[in-house]
Amino acid sequence: MKITLIGTGCGTAETLTEQARVAIYESQLVIGARRLLNSLRTEELSGTCRLAEAVYAKEIIGLIRAAECDRVCVLLSGDSGFYSGARLLLPALADYETRVLPGISSLQAFAARLGQAWQDWTLCSAHGVECDAVAAVCGEKPAFFLTGGRMGPAELCRQLTKAGLAGLPVAVGENLMCPDERITRGTASELAKGSFAPLSVMLAEAAPRFAQRTPGLPDELFQRSERIPMTKQEVRAAALAKLAVRPDDICWDIGAGTGSVSVELALQAKQVWAVERNAAALALAERNRVQFGAWNLCLKEGSAPDALKDLPTPDAVFVGGSGGKMEGILRAVHHANPKARICVAAIALESLSAACTALEELGYEIDVTQIAVSRSRSAAGLHLMTAQNPVWLIAGIQR
Repeated sequence: MKITLIGTGCGTAETLTEQARVAIYESQLVIGARRLLNSLRTEELSGTCRLAEAVYAKEIIGLIRAAECDRVCVLLSGDSGFYSGARLLLPALADYETRVLPGISSLQAFAARLGQAWQDWTLCSAHGVECDAVAAVCGEKPAFFLTGGRMGPAELCRQLTKAGLAGLPVAVGENLMCPDERITRGTASELAKGSFAPLSVMLAEAAPRFAQRTPGLPDELFQRSERIPMTKQEVRAAALAKLAVRPDDICWDIGAGTGSVSVELALQAKQVWAVERNAAALALAERNRVQFGAWNLCLKEGSAPDALKDLPTPDAVFVGGSGGKMEGILRAVHHANPKARICVAAIALESLSAACTALEELGYEIDVTQIAVSRSRSAAGLHLMTAQNPVWLIAGIQR
């Protein structure tokens, strides 16, 4: 049996390639979703061809195995290599003679309509799956979204608006390459109020944000207050090195203070949740969030460990302040994800002892580093060194 997987493009007869038309005409069985089967013209089917409706890979494979014919075509929406069912079908059809014919994806069609090149876009799928639009636009490139189900363009734009990106330019393409095609341009806040067709795609421009080159931003770049503690540049850089944050990580910053560590984490990670019990500190952290364009930083007022209960599972956690609840905080982190990378900053011996004891009891290997920094200052034409308070970084490593 010869099987051909066909990308049908945007689902209209006009978007089928000539090679696909020939394959369909020569087939004895054509399998696909109802919308794709209905798009076929009578002249594209031979008199002996049978149509079978199926969407899921298991259904399609079952029909193929039960078929008593030599040539089968499976219709797939869009392009066979872009969020397509072909990815699941090909391994299951390894025992058959199989070929793939690509189609025109909605990505290609939308880029053509906008008159833009798409090779530098970030490509995301929100089609029937959860999608973090804010994290996507924080990647320094325009973000393209396949949408569908609950995550339509309006919902994605509401995410952007809630994060402070109400004015971000957005474009939506509906029913591309169909008679009722529509292209809508506006801001995230404008399109958040709109209503769009189920077959829609969206492009959001890259969010404006600080271009960080290395961890450890200069202290003077942050908005500060004498009453609110801030983790200093050298300690921040070392803490981020201990946490080894990756682009897809979700991070927690507990006892965020001015938000200096939160901001630096947000410039490297997918999403950051900063917990702070001091309302004045939280307001200062929000100003720093906006100043650096750390739109993927979420601030939560409350005291840990209670405030940690509903946060998403962390990959890396920084503890900058514990409020005397070190053991409870570290137990909450361990409960959320035993494999999360942990770094605690302590300036008091009691905090150092509490962190080491709690981490060891939870089964972590600990690594303690003391950082003692001295900075130069001018005095009577001379440069003198002034010592800063020593800080201990306690890293918890789960083997």
